[in-house]
Amino acid sequence: MIENRRTFLSVLGGAGAPLVLFARWLSAQVPAPAPGQNPRPTESPDARDPEQPLAKSATKAILEANEKEIKKNVEKLYALASELKTEVEKTDSVQVLSLGLVKKAEEIEKLAHEIKSRAKG
Repeated sequence: MIENRRTFLSVLGGAGAPLVLFARWLSAQVPAPAPGQNPRPTESPDARDPEQPLAKSATKAILEANEKEIKKNVEKLYALASELKTEVEKTDSVQVLSLGLVKKAEEIEKLAHEIKSRAKG
């Protein structure tokens, strides 16, 4: 069985090597530009991408929407943190840990994670 695999791989390698060399030879046959001719024609910025101004305005709109959402979430986070602080001050957490405190802390954590991911982009 090992002999059969070795034979198969050697035949495959022997047949594949000329194909690779032929492909390299073909890729080297690209004609060179004539003397005085620019190898890459330059285009005007407007002809290159007519939708570029639209893409910039769309990107700007998305960034502005993200900024508004982040500000709204930060205000909500501040309110939740203030509520949590007042609840902690009222509760004797040494003896009992309120389920409401835990849920509020988890909500704050999720909101902070969302703000972080929006800020990253």
